[in-house]
Amino acid sequence: MAGDFQLIIMTGMSGAGKSRALQILEDMGYFCVDNLPPVLIPKFAEICREGGPKVQHAALVVDIRGGEFFTSLVDALQQLAAGGYHYRLLFLDATDNVLVRRYKETRRAHPLAPRDRILQGLQKERALLRGIKEQAASVIDTSELSLQGLKGLLQQQFKNYSTAEGFNITVVSFGFKFGTPLDLDMMLDVRFLPNPFYLDELKHSSGRVPAVSEYIGKWDVTKEFMQKLTELVDFLTPHYEQEGKQQWVIGVGCTGGMHRSVWVAEALSRHFKEAGYSVSTEHRDLFKNDVHEDYAPAKE
Repeated sequence: MAGDFQLIIMTGMSGAGKSRALQILEDMGYFCVDNLPPVLIPKFAEICREGGPKVQHAALVVDIRGGEFFTSLVDALQQLAAGGYHYRLLFLDATDNVLVRRYKETRRAHPLAPRDRILQGLQKERALLRGIKEQAASVIDTSELSLQGLKGLLQQQFKNYSTAEGFNITVVSFGFKFGTPLDLDMMLDVRFLPNPFYLDELKHSSGRVPAVSEYIGKWDVTKEFMQKLTELVDFLTPHYEQEGKQQWVIGVGCTGGMHRSVWVAEALSRHFKEAGYSVSTEHRDLFKNDVHEDYAPAKE
């Protein structure tokens, strides 16, 4: 049904942050289109409706970059209403001082004043958008708003739909000799811990084998390290979650990614699970080594 389709139509002043806002909505699970001519909005809504549940939430940006097409926005909105489509008109704004500064920083000309002063273009744009702004269901002033602040406002206003699953933690073990992972938020080097590699009976067993686990965990340096590490992550985790971070990737590295890093990653993941967090564990380089014995705990 048309009433099931949720559409956010975003417009506003050039330089007010519409592109950033669209990226945030995309991260929230919206199907996003930038700079769509208004005459195509009703057809776009129809296509999304026929596309099934996967495209039932969409967001698009319409602004003066569309040139003469932009003037048809009012007609497009009337057609949506007549067709029974549910939409929200979101307007992003900022003060002229802020917008001029942003244009100066990017060294771009205003679309309505390519050869004139930026302020002249802004004045023309405000006059053109005055009627649209009055129709907006929500107006966000980004003058003093950080990217995180904008994200928070959008999540609050459109929290009725989001595919985000909350705060997720991934712990990745790896071997430095194979290179470091590219997407880490935090990296731990545990090559200072006692290494089972030099014991013939443990050399070919992974850090998930009980005998290896017992060996690594019995040393005072290991016990002290794990105590300090868990205290650190217990301090950091709620702050990252409160800041709005959705994914935290922690890398644990040793020489080959088979013994010490695997053991620490497993221990750290258990700690997070016991604290009630959603956590996944990956051992990137474990089987790049000559592994004869590996004990993989049953999946929960």
